[in-house]
Amino acid sequence: MSRQFLPVLLLLLRAPCPWGQEQGPESPSEEPPEEEFPKEDGILVLSRRTLGLALREHPALLVEFYAPWCGHCKALAPEYSKAAALLAADSTAVTLSKVDGPAQPELAEEFGVTEYPTLKFFRNGNRTHPEEYTGPREAEGIAEWLRRRVGPSATRLEDEAAARALIDGRDLVVIGFFQDLQDEDVATFLALARDALDMNFGLTDRPRLFEQFGLTKDTVVLFKKFDEGRADFPVDEELGLDLGDLSRFLVTHSMRLVTEFNSQTSPKIFAARILNHLLLFVNQTLAAHRELLAGFGEAAPRFRGQVLFVVVDVAADNEHVLQYFGLKAEAAPTLRFINIETTKKYAPVDGGPVTAASVTAFCHAVLNGQVKPYLLSQEVPPDWDQRPVKTLVGKNFEQVAFDETKNVFVKFYAPWCTHCKEMAPAWEALAEKYQDHEDIIIAQLDATANELDAFAVHSFPTLKYFPAGPGRKVIEYKSTRDLETLSKFLDNGGAVPTEEPTEEPAAPFPEPRANSTVGSKEEL
Repeated sequence: MSRQFLPVLLLLLRAPCPWGQEQGPESPSEEPPEEEFPKEDGILVLSRRTLGLALREHPALLVEFYAPWCGHCKALAPEYSKAAALLAADSTAVTLSKVDGPAQPELAEEFGVTEYPTLKFFRNGNRTHPEEYTGPREAEGIAEWLRRRVGPSATRLEDEAAARALIDGRDLVVIGFFQDLQDEDVATFLALARDALDMNFGLTDRPRLFEQFGLTKDTVVLFKKFDEGRADFPVDEELGLDLGDLSRFLVTHSMRLVTEFNSQTSPKIFAARILNHLLLFVNQTLAAHRELLAGFGEAAPRFRGQVLFVVVDVAADNEHVLQYFGLKAEAAPTLRFINIETTKKYAPVDGGPVTAASVTAFCHAVLNGQVKPYLLSQEVPPDWDQRPVKTLVGKNFEQVAFDETKNVFVKFYAPWCTHCKEMAPAWEALAEKYQDHEDIIIAQLDATANELDAFAVHSFPTLKYFPAGPGRKVIEYKSTRDLETLSKFLDNGGAVPTEEPTEEPAAPFPEPRANSTVGSKEEL
Protein backbone atom coordinates (compact mmCIF):
# COMPACT_ATOMS: atom_id res chain seq x y z
CA MET A 1 0.00 0.00 0.00
CA SER A 2 1.29 3.46 -0.86
CA ARG A 3 2.44 5.35 2.17
CA GLN A 4 0.59 8.45 0.96
CA PHE A 5 -2.76 6.65 1.39
CA LEU A 6 -2.03 5.28 4.88
CA PRO A 7 -3.10 8.43 6.85
CA VAL A 8 -6.30 8.62 4.79
CA LEU A 9 -7.08 4.96 5.50
CA LEU A 10 -6.54 5.45 9.21
CA LEU A 11 -8.88 8.46 9.21
CA LEU A 12 -11.54 6.45 7.41
CA LEU A 13 -11.27 3.63 9.93
CA ARG A 14 -11.80 6.13 12.75
CA ALA A 15 -14.62 8.04 11.05
CA PRO A 16 -18.04 7.98 12.70
CA CYS A 17 -20.59 5.57 11.32
CA PRO A 18 -23.89 6.84 9.83
CA TRP A 19 -25.63 6.63 13.25
CA GLY A 20 -23.10 8.97 14.89
CA GLN A 21 -21.28 6.24 16.82
CA GLU A 22 -17.59 5.60 16.58
CA GLN A 23 -16.50 2.18 15.47
CA GLY A 24 -14.48 -0.03 17.71
CA PRO A 25 -14.71 -1.45 21.22
CA GLU A 26 -13.82 1.85 22.93
CA SER A 27 -17.23 3.39 22.12
CA PRO A 28 -20.11 1.16 23.22
CA SER A 29 -23.62 1.87 21.97
CA GLU A 30 -25.57 4.38 24.01
CA GLU A 31 -28.25 1.87 24.96
CA PRO A 32 -27.81 -1.90 25.19
CA PRO A 33 -30.09 -4.28 23.33
CA GLU A 34 -33.08 -5.63 25.23
CA GLU A 35 -31.42 -8.90 26.14
CA GLU A 36 -28.81 -6.96 28.14
CA PHE A 37 -31.38 -5.39 30.46
CA PRO A 38 -30.71 -6.79 33.93
CA LYS A 39 -33.64 -8.49 35.62
CA GLU A 40 -34.48 -9.07 39.25
CA ASP A 41 -37.27 -11.54 40.05
CA GLY A 42 -38.78 -11.07 36.61
CA ILE A 43 -38.65 -7.24 36.77
CA LEU A 44 -36.57 -5.18 34.31
CA VAL A 45 -34.06 -2.93 36.07
CA LEU A 46 -33.86 0.38 34.18
CA SER A 47 -31.67 3.44 34.31
CA ARG A 48 -31.43 6.80 32.56
CA ARG A 49 -29.43 5.09 29.84
CA THR A 50 -31.87 2.23 29.21
CA LEU A 51 -35.34 3.69 29.79
CA GLY A 52 -35.62 5.08 26.26
CA LEU A 53 -34.88 1.71 24.68
CA ALA A 54 -37.28 -0.04 27.04
CA LEU A 55 -40.05 2.35 25.98
CA ARG A 56 -39.36 1.53 22.33
CA GLU A 57 -39.19 -2.21 22.93
CA HIS A 58 -42.25 -2.52 25.19
CA PRO A 59 -45.51 -0.87 24.05
CA ALA A 60 -47.00 -1.34 27.54
CA LEU A 61 -44.49 -0.64 30.30
CA LEU A 62 -45.17 -0.18 34.01
CA VAL A 63 -42.29 1.52 35.84
CA GLU A 64 -41.91 1.50 39.60
CA PHE A 65 -39.74 4.28 41.00
CA TYR A 66 -38.44 2.93 44.30
CA ALA A 67 -35.86 3.68 46.99
CA PRO A 68 -33.78 0.86 48.51
CA TRP A 69 -34.45 2.14 52.03
CA CYS A 70 -38.23 2.55 51.58
CA GLY A 71 -40.32 0.17 53.71
CA HIS A 72 -43.38 0.47 51.44
CA CYS A 73 -41.18 -0.40 48.44
CA LYS A 74 -39.89 -3.50 50.22
CA ALA A 75 -43.46 -4.58 50.99
CA LEU A 76 -44.48 -4.03 47.36
CA ALA A 77 -41.52 -5.94 45.85
CA PRO A 78 -42.83 -9.55 46.18
CA GLU A 79 -46.32 -8.54 45.00
CA TYR A 80 -44.84 -6.70 42.03
CA SER A 81 -42.88 -9.79 41.02
CA LYS A 82 -45.95 -12.01 41.45
CA ALA A 83 -47.93 -9.65 39.23
CA ALA A 84 -45.29 -9.96 36.51
CA ALA A 85 -45.55 -13.75 36.75
CA LEU A 86 -49.35 -13.66 36.55
CA LEU A 87 -49.28 -11.50 33.44
CA ALA A 88 -46.66 -13.70 31.81
CA ALA A 89 -48.73 -16.79 32.59
CA ASP A 90 -51.78 -15.49 30.74
CA SER A 91 -49.69 -13.89 27.94
CA THR A 92 -50.77 -10.34 28.72
CA ALA A 93 -48.48 -8.04 26.76
CA VAL A 94 -47.26 -5.85 29.62
CA THR A 95 -43.74 -5.47 30.98
CA LEU A 96 -42.99 -4.55 34.59
CA SER A 97 -39.84 -2.63 35.42
CA LYS A 98 -38.29 -0.55 38.15
CA VAL A 99 -35.98 2.42 38.60
CA ASP A 100 -33.90 3.22 41.68
CA GLY A 101 -35.04 6.83 42.15
CA PRO A 102 -32.23 8.07 44.43
CA ALA A 103 -29.63 6.48 42.13
CA GLN A 104 -31.30 7.95 39.01
CA PRO A 105 -32.14 11.54 40.08
CA GLU A 106 -32.54 12.75 36.48
CA LEU A 107 -35.38 10.30 35.89
CA ALA A 108 -36.99 11.06 39.24
CA GLU A 109 -36.97 14.75 38.37
CA GLU A 110 -38.19 14.20 34.80
CA PHE A 111 -41.25 12.28 35.96
CA GLY A 112 -41.99 14.36 39.05
CA VAL A 113 -41.30 11.60 41.55
CA THR A 114 -41.53 13.01 45.08
CA GLU A 115 -42.35 9.89 47.07
CA TYR A 116 -41.69 6.16 46.94
CA PRO A 117 -42.95 3.96 45.58
CA THR A 118 -44.37 5.83 42.57
CA LEU A 119 -45.62 3.79 39.61
CA LYS A 120 -46.23 5.10 36.11
CA PHE A 121 -47.69 3.32 33.10
CA PHE A 122 -46.28 4.10 29.63
CA ARG A 123 -48.12 3.28 26.41
CA ASN A 124 -46.64 3.06 22.91
CA GLY A 125 -43.35 4.69 23.89
CA ASN A 126 -45.00 7.94 24.98
CA ARG A 127 -42.49 9.32 27.43
CA THR A 128 -44.18 12.65 28.11
CA HIS A 129 -47.64 11.54 29.26
CA PRO A 130 -47.48 8.38 31.38
CA GLU A 131 -50.56 7.36 33.36
CA GLU A 132 -50.23 7.45 37.13
CA TYR A 133 -50.80 4.01 38.64
CA THR A 134 -53.73 4.22 41.06
CA GLY A 135 -54.52 0.55 41.59
CA PRO A 136 -54.01 -1.90 44.45
CA ARG A 137 -50.64 -2.88 45.87
CA GLU A 138 -51.19 -6.63 45.74
CA ALA A 139 -50.32 -8.94 42.86
CA GLU A 140 -53.75 -9.80 41.46
CA GLY A 141 -54.89 -6.18 41.70
CA ILE A 142 -51.81 -4.92 39.86
CA ALA A 143 -52.27 -7.54 37.15
CA GLU A 144 -55.98 -6.81 36.72
CA TRP A 145 -55.38 -3.04 36.54
CA LEU A 146 -52.98 -3.64 33.68
CA ARG A 147 -55.17 -6.22 31.91
CA ARG A 148 -57.98 -3.69 31.74
CA ARG A 149 -55.66 -1.21 30.03
CA VAL A 150 -54.11 -3.42 27.40
CA GLY A 151 -57.23 -5.48 26.77
CA PRO A 152 -61.00 -4.88 26.91
CA SER A 153 -62.29 -3.63 30.26
CA ALA A 154 -65.71 -5.16 29.56
CA THR A 155 -66.82 -8.40 27.88
CA ARG A 156 -69.01 -8.13 24.77
CA LEU A 157 -72.16 -10.20 25.37
CA GLU A 158 -74.02 -11.70 22.42
CA ASP A 159 -76.60 -13.96 24.07
CA GLU A 160 -78.22 -14.88 27.38
CA ALA A 161 -75.86 -17.80 28.00
CA ALA A 162 -72.85 -15.44 27.90
CA ALA A 163 -74.61 -12.96 30.15
CA ARG A 164 -75.58 -15.61 32.69
CA ALA A 165 -72.07 -17.02 32.72
CA LEU A 166 -70.67 -13.57 33.48
CA ILE A 167 -73.24 -12.89 36.21
CA ASP A 168 -72.69 -16.28 37.85
CA GLY A 169 -68.92 -15.91 37.87
CA ARG A 170 -68.57 -13.21 40.53
CA ASP A 171 -70.44 -11.60 43.42
CA LEU A 172 -70.52 -8.21 41.67
CA VAL A 173 -71.12 -7.89 37.92
CA VAL A 174 -72.02 -4.76 35.97
CA ILE A 175 -73.61 -4.98 32.53
CA GLY A 176 -74.17 -1.97 30.30
CA PHE A 177 -77.19 -2.31 28.04
CA PHE A 178 -76.69 0.18 25.18
CA GLN A 179 -78.69 0.29 21.96
CA ASP A 180 -75.73 1.85 20.14
CA LEU A 181 -72.23 0.67 21.11
CA GLN A 182 -70.71 3.64 19.27
CA ASP A 183 -72.44 6.09 21.61
CA GLU A 184 -70.18 8.22 23.81
CA ASP A 185 -71.95 6.79 26.86
CA VAL A 186 -70.24 3.49 26.09
CA ALA A 187 -66.84 5.20 26.30
CA THR A 188 -67.81 6.56 29.73
CA PHE A 189 -68.88 3.09 30.83
CA LEU A 190 -65.62 1.50 29.66
CA ALA A 191 -63.55 4.21 31.33
CA LEU A 192 -65.18 3.41 34.66
CA ALA A 193 -64.71 -0.32 34.09
CA ARG A 194 -60.95 0.18 33.79
CA ASP A 195 -60.63 1.11 37.46
CA ALA A 196 -63.49 -0.70 39.24
CA LEU A 197 -61.41 -3.82 39.77
CA ASP A 198 -63.69 -5.44 42.34
CA MET A 199 -66.39 -5.91 39.71
CA ASN A 200 -66.58 -7.66 36.35
CA PHE A 201 -68.07 -5.72 33.44
CA GLY A 202 -69.99 -6.66 30.33
CA LEU A 203 -71.89 -4.75 27.66
CA THR A 204 -74.37 -5.56 24.96
CA ASP A 205 -76.53 -4.01 22.26
CA ARG A 206 -78.63 -7.13 21.62
CA PRO A 207 -82.41 -6.41 21.67
CA ARG A 208 -83.01 -9.97 22.83
CA LEU A 209 -80.97 -9.34 26.01
CA PHE A 210 -82.81 -6.06 26.65
CA GLU A 211 -86.03 -8.03 26.55
CA GLN A 212 -84.80 -10.93 28.68
CA PHE A 213 -83.69 -8.56 31.45
CA GLY A 214 -86.84 -6.43 31.29
CA LEU A 215 -85.27 -3.29 29.83
CA THR A 216 -86.52 -0.89 27.17
CA LYS A 217 -83.87 1.85 27.31
CA ASP A 218 -80.14 2.22 27.90
CA THR A 219 -79.41 1.06 31.44
CA VAL A 220 -76.44 0.01 33.55
CA VAL A 221 -77.37 -2.92 35.79
CA LEU A 222 -75.48 -4.10 38.87
CA PHE A 223 -76.01 -7.78 39.60
CA LYS A 224 -75.02 -8.97 43.08
CA LYS A 225 -75.31 -12.18 45.05
CA PHE A 226 -76.63 -10.54 48.21
CA ASP A 227 -79.35 -8.21 49.48
CA GLU A 228 -81.82 -7.31 46.71
CA GLY A 229 -79.77 -9.02 43.98
CA ARG A 230 -79.98 -6.27 41.36
CA ALA A 231 -79.86 -2.48 41.07
CA ASP A 232 -80.62 -0.51 37.88
CA PHE A 233 -79.11 2.81 36.78
CA PRO A 234 -81.09 4.18 33.79
CA VAL A 235 -79.07 6.41 31.44
CA ASP A 236 -80.47 9.94 31.24
CA GLU A 237 -81.73 10.34 27.68
CA GLU A 238 -80.89 14.07 27.58
CA LEU A 239 -77.75 14.33 29.72
CA GLY A 240 -76.27 10.95 28.94
CA LEU A 241 -74.17 8.82 31.29
CA ASP A 242 -72.35 10.81 33.98
CA LEU A 243 -69.18 9.12 35.20
CA GLY A 244 -69.41 10.54 38.72
CA ASP A 245 -73.06 9.64 39.16
CA LEU A 246 -72.52 6.10 37.90
CA SER A 247 -69.46 5.65 40.11
CA ARG A 248 -71.38 6.77 43.21
CA PHE A 249 -74.27 4.49 42.31
CA LEU A 250 -72.02 1.44 41.98
CA VAL A 251 -70.11 2.16 45.17
CA THR A 252 -73.32 2.67 47.13
CA HIS A 253 -75.13 -0.39 45.81
CA SER A 254 -72.13 -2.70 45.83
CA MET A 255 -71.92 -2.38 49.62
CA ARG A 256 -73.95 -4.81 51.66
CA LEU A 257 -76.74 -3.18 53.62
CA VAL A 258 -74.88 -4.27 56.75
CA THR A 259 -71.11 -4.76 56.63
CA GLU A 260 -69.10 -6.49 59.34
CA PHE A 261 -65.92 -4.58 60.12
CA ASN A 262 -62.63 -6.43 59.64
CA SER A 263 -59.30 -5.97 57.88
CA GLN A 264 -60.77 -7.17 54.57
CA THR A 265 -63.85 -4.93 54.58
CA SER A 266 -62.40 -1.76 56.10
CA PRO A 267 -60.81 -0.47 52.85
CA LYS A 268 -64.16 -0.70 51.09
CA ILE A 269 -65.99 0.89 54.02
CA PHE A 270 -63.81 3.98 53.82
CA ALA A 271 -63.79 4.03 50.01
CA ALA A 272 -67.60 4.03 49.87
CA ARG A 273 -67.74 7.84 50.08
CA ILE A 274 -70.68 7.59 52.46
CA LEU A 275 -69.76 10.02 55.22
CA ASN A 276 -72.19 8.84 57.91
CA HIS A 277 -71.49 5.50 59.58
CA LEU A 278 -73.68 3.77 62.15
CA LEU A 279 -71.79 1.17 64.18
CA LEU A 280 -73.39 -1.61 66.21
CA PHE A 281 -70.96 -3.02 68.77
CA VAL A 282 -71.86 -6.61 69.68
CA ASN A 283 -70.19 -9.71 71.05
CA GLN A 284 -70.73 -12.26 68.30
CA THR A 285 -70.04 -15.14 70.70
CA LEU A 286 -73.28 -14.35 72.56
CA ALA A 287 -76.58 -15.54 71.10
CA ALA A 288 -78.47 -12.60 72.62
CA HIS A 289 -76.20 -10.18 70.77
CA ARG A 290 -76.47 -12.03 67.46
CA GLU A 291 -80.24 -11.76 67.66
CA LEU A 292 -79.94 -7.98 67.47
CA LEU A 293 -78.49 -8.12 63.97
CA ALA A 294 -81.89 -8.76 62.37
CA GLY A 295 -83.41 -5.53 63.69
CA PHE A 296 -80.26 -3.59 62.81
CA GLY A 297 -80.41 -4.88 59.24
CA GLU A 298 -84.14 -4.20 59.01
CA ALA A 299 -83.50 -0.48 59.54
CA ALA A 300 -80.72 -0.25 56.95
CA PRO A 301 -82.54 -0.11 53.56
CA ARG A 302 -84.20 3.28 54.12
CA PHE A 303 -80.76 4.84 54.77
CA ARG A 304 -78.91 3.30 51.82
CA GLY A 305 -76.52 5.82 50.34
CA GLN A 306 -76.89 8.14 53.34
CA VAL A 307 -75.72 6.02 56.28
CA LEU A 308 -73.42 3.01 56.15
CA PHE A 309 -74.43 0.29 58.64
CA VAL A 310 -71.45 -1.48 60.20
CA VAL A 311 -71.21 -4.28 62.77
CA VAL A 312 -68.16 -4.35 65.07
CA ASP A 313 -67.50 -7.59 66.93
CA VAL A 314 -65.96 -6.70 70.31
CA ALA A 315 -64.81 -10.31 70.69
CA ALA A 316 -62.61 -9.98 67.58
CA ASP A 317 -59.42 -7.97 67.05
CA ASN A 318 -61.16 -4.59 67.17
CA GLU A 319 -59.76 -3.03 70.34
CA HIS A 320 -58.54 0.00 68.34
CA VAL A 321 -62.12 0.69 67.23
CA LEU A 322 -63.36 0.56 70.81
CA GLN A 323 -60.59 2.92 71.91
CA TYR A 324 -61.42 5.41 69.19
CA PHE A 325 -65.01 5.64 70.41
CA GLY A 326 -64.01 5.63 74.07
CA LEU A 327 -65.70 2.28 74.71
CA LYS A 328 -64.94 -0.91 76.61
CA ALA A 329 -66.03 -4.31 75.33
CA GLU A 330 -68.40 -4.53 78.29
CA ALA A 331 -70.46 -1.67 76.81
CA ALA A 332 -71.78 -3.94 74.04
CA PRO A 333 -74.40 -4.07 72.73
CA THR A 334 -74.42 -0.36 71.92
CA LEU A 335 -74.69 2.01 68.98
CA ARG A 336 -72.40 4.81 67.84
CA PHE A 337 -72.85 7.20 64.93
CA ILE A 338 -69.97 9.09 63.29
CA ASN A 339 -69.50 11.49 60.42
CA ILE A 340 -66.06 10.60 59.05
CA GLU A 341 -65.59 14.04 57.50
CA THR A 342 -66.12 16.03 60.71
CA THR A 343 -65.18 13.05 62.99
CA LYS A 344 -68.09 14.03 65.25
CA LYS A 345 -69.38 11.09 67.25
CA TYR A 346 -72.87 10.51 68.62
CA ALA A 347 -74.36 8.11 71.16
CA PRO A 348 -78.02 7.26 71.84
CA VAL A 349 -79.46 9.37 74.63
CA ASP A 350 -81.73 6.76 76.17
CA GLY A 351 -79.48 3.70 75.89
CA GLY A 352 -82.49 1.48 75.29
CA PRO A 353 -82.58 -1.88 73.49
CA VAL A 354 -81.36 -2.17 69.91
CA THR A 355 -84.39 -2.69 67.67
CA ALA A 356 -85.30 -1.67 64.13
CA ALA A 357 -87.41 1.16 65.58
CA SER A 358 -84.71 2.43 67.95
CA VAL A 359 -82.02 2.29 65.25
CA THR A 360 -84.24 4.21 62.83
CA ALA A 361 -85.11 6.82 65.43
CA PHE A 362 -81.45 7.30 66.41
CA CYS A 363 -80.38 7.81 62.78
CA HIS A 364 -83.13 10.32 62.13
CA ALA A 365 -82.30 12.20 65.34
CA VAL A 366 -78.62 12.55 64.43
CA LEU A 367 -79.30 13.49 60.81
CA ASN A 368 -81.85 16.10 61.93
CA GLY A 369 -79.42 17.67 64.41
CA GLN A 370 -81.35 16.57 67.48
CA VAL A 371 -78.39 14.80 69.14
CA LYS A 372 -75.27 16.59 70.34
CA PRO A 373 -71.89 15.00 69.59
CA TYR A 374 -69.78 13.75 72.48
CA LEU A 375 -66.09 14.35 73.06
CA LEU A 376 -63.53 11.88 74.34
CA SER A 377 -61.68 12.80 77.52
CA GLN A 378 -59.48 11.05 80.00
CA GLU A 379 -59.97 11.68 83.69
CA VAL A 380 -57.96 14.52 85.22
CA PRO A 381 -54.90 12.97 86.94
CA PRO A 382 -54.68 13.90 90.65
CA ASP A 383 -51.12 15.15 90.10
CA TRP A 384 -51.76 16.90 86.79
CA ASP A 385 -50.05 20.11 87.97
CA GLN A 386 -47.31 18.65 90.19
CA ARG A 387 -44.56 18.40 87.53
CA PRO A 388 -42.94 21.11 85.37
CA VAL A 389 -44.96 19.94 82.33
CA LYS A 390 -48.63 20.07 83.32
CA THR A 391 -50.95 17.31 82.12
CA LEU A 392 -54.10 18.44 80.37
CA VAL A 393 -57.07 16.32 79.31
CA GLY A 394 -60.37 17.18 77.71
CA LYS A 395 -62.02 17.82 81.08
CA ASN A 396 -59.56 20.45 82.34
CA PHE A 397 -58.32 21.95 79.08
CA GLU A 398 -60.75 24.89 78.86
CA GLN A 399 -60.18 25.91 82.47
CA VAL A 400 -56.39 25.94 82.14
CA ALA A 401 -55.74 27.02 78.55
CA PHE A 402 -58.16 29.95 78.58
CA ASP A 403 -57.26 31.22 82.05
CA GLU A 404 -57.04 34.99 81.47
CA THR A 405 -54.28 35.36 84.06
CA LYS A 406 -51.90 32.83 82.49
CA ASN A 407 -49.84 32.44 79.33
CA VAL A 408 -50.28 28.76 78.46
CA PHE A 409 -48.09 26.90 75.95
CA VAL A 410 -49.49 23.45 75.04
CA LYS A 411 -48.00 20.55 73.13
CA PHE A 412 -50.65 18.33 71.53
CA TYR A 413 -49.03 14.94 70.97
CA ALA A 414 -49.59 11.29 70.16
CA PRO A 415 -47.88 8.57 72.21
CA TRP A 416 -46.60 6.83 69.08
CA CYS A 417 -45.37 9.98 67.30
CA THR A 418 -41.61 10.00 66.62
CA HIS A 419 -41.44 13.78 66.23
CA CYS A 420 -43.17 14.15 69.60
CA LYS A 421 -40.66 11.85 71.27
CA GLU A 422 -37.75 13.72 69.69
CA MET A 423 -38.87 17.08 71.05
CA ALA A 424 -39.81 15.77 74.53
CA PRO A 425 -36.45 16.70 76.15
CA ALA A 426 -36.67 20.27 74.81
CA TRP A 427 -40.25 20.60 76.08
CA GLU A 428 -39.27 19.29 79.52
CA ALA A 429 -36.32 21.68 79.63
CA LEU A 430 -38.59 24.57 78.64
CA ALA A 431 -40.99 23.73 81.48
CA GLU A 432 -38.15 23.57 84.00
CA LYS A 433 -36.78 26.89 82.78
CA TYR A 434 -40.10 28.71 83.30
CA GLN A 435 -41.50 26.78 86.28
CA ASP A 436 -40.89 29.76 88.59
CA HIS A 437 -42.84 32.14 86.32
CA GLU A 438 -46.29 32.27 87.88
CA ASP A 439 -47.91 33.58 84.72
CA ILE A 440 -46.50 30.86 82.38
CA ILE A 441 -47.72 27.26 82.12
CA ILE A 442 -46.06 24.65 79.94
CA ALA A 443 -48.44 21.73 79.33
CA GLN A 444 -49.15 18.76 77.10
CA LEU A 445 -52.28 16.90 75.98
CA ASP A 446 -52.60 13.46 74.40
CA ALA A 447 -54.74 14.37 71.38
CA THR A 448 -55.44 10.71 70.56
CA ALA A 449 -57.37 10.23 73.83
CA ASN A 450 -58.86 13.70 74.30
CA GLU A 451 -61.03 15.72 71.93
CA LEU A 452 -61.69 19.45 72.20
CA ASP A 453 -64.72 21.49 71.31
CA ALA A 454 -62.59 24.58 70.57
CA PHE A 455 -60.64 23.10 67.65
CA ALA A 456 -59.40 19.85 66.12
CA VAL A 457 -55.78 18.72 66.07
CA HIS A 458 -54.69 17.49 62.64
CA SER A 459 -50.97 16.73 63.06
CA PHE A 460 -48.42 15.81 65.69
CA PRO A 461 -46.90 17.51 67.45
CA THR A 462 -49.04 20.65 67.31
CA LEU A 463 -47.93 23.52 69.55
CA LYS A 464 -50.39 26.24 70.50
CA TYR A 465 -49.91 29.31 72.69
CA PHE A 466 -52.81 30.77 74.66
CA PRO A 467 -51.80 34.27 75.81
CA ALA A 468 -53.22 35.83 78.97
CA GLY A 469 -56.13 38.21 78.63
CA PRO A 470 -59.68 38.12 77.28
CA GLY A 471 -60.76 36.99 73.83
CA ARG A 472 -59.64 33.33 73.91
CA LYS A 473 -56.75 34.12 71.57
CA VAL A 474 -54.78 31.18 70.13
CA ILE A 475 -51.38 31.39 68.42
CA GLU A 476 -49.97 28.35 66.62
CA TYR A 477 -46.22 27.86 66.96
CA LYS A 478 -44.60 26.99 63.62
CA SER A 479 -40.87 27.39 64.18
CA THR A 480 -38.08 25.02 65.22
CA ARG A 481 -38.56 22.95 68.34
CA ASP A 482 -35.34 23.62 70.22
CA LEU A 483 -35.10 25.16 73.66
CA GLU A 484 -33.56 28.44 72.49
CA THR A 485 -36.23 29.20 69.87
CA LEU A 486 -39.08 28.08 72.13
CA SER A 487 -37.74 30.37 74.86
CA LYS A 488 -37.50 33.35 72.49
CA PHE A 489 -41.10 32.71 71.46
CA LEU A 490 -42.25 32.86 75.07
CA ASP A 491 -40.09 35.87 75.94
CA ASN A 492 -41.42 37.70 72.88
CA GLY A 493 -45.06 37.23 73.89
CA GLY A 494 -45.93 34.56 71.36
CA ALA A 495 -43.85 35.62 68.36
CA VAL A 496 -40.54 34.44 66.91
CA PRO A 497 -38.02 36.89 65.41
CA THR A 498 -38.18 36.74 61.63
CA GLU A 499 -34.66 35.43 61.23
CA GLU A 500 -35.53 32.16 62.97
CA PRO A 501 -35.55 28.95 60.84
CA THR A 502 -38.75 27.77 59.25
CA GLU A 503 -41.20 25.23 60.54
CA GLU A 504 -40.15 21.65 61.21
CA PRO A 505 -42.27 18.81 59.81
CA ALA A 506 -45.17 17.43 61.81
CA ALA A 507 -46.77 14.03 61.58
CA PRO A 508 -50.18 14.38 59.89
CA PHE A 509 -53.23 12.22 60.40
CA PRO A 510 -53.20 9.72 57.51
CA GLU A 511 -56.10 7.97 55.84
CA PRO A 512 -57.46 5.14 57.98
CA ARG A 513 -55.39 1.99 57.78
CA ALA A 514 -56.71 -1.15 56.19
CA ASN A 515 -57.05 -2.74 59.62
CA SER A 516 -58.34 0.29 61.48
CA THR A 517 -61.53 2.26 61.66
CA VAL A 518 -62.64 5.83 61.24
CA GLY A 519 -60.29 8.47 62.51
CA SER A 520 -57.46 6.13 63.30
CA LYS A 521 -54.26 8.15 63.50
CA GLU A 522 -50.72 7.15 62.73
CA GLU A 523 -47.53 8.94 61.92
CA LEU A 524 -46.32 8.95 58.32
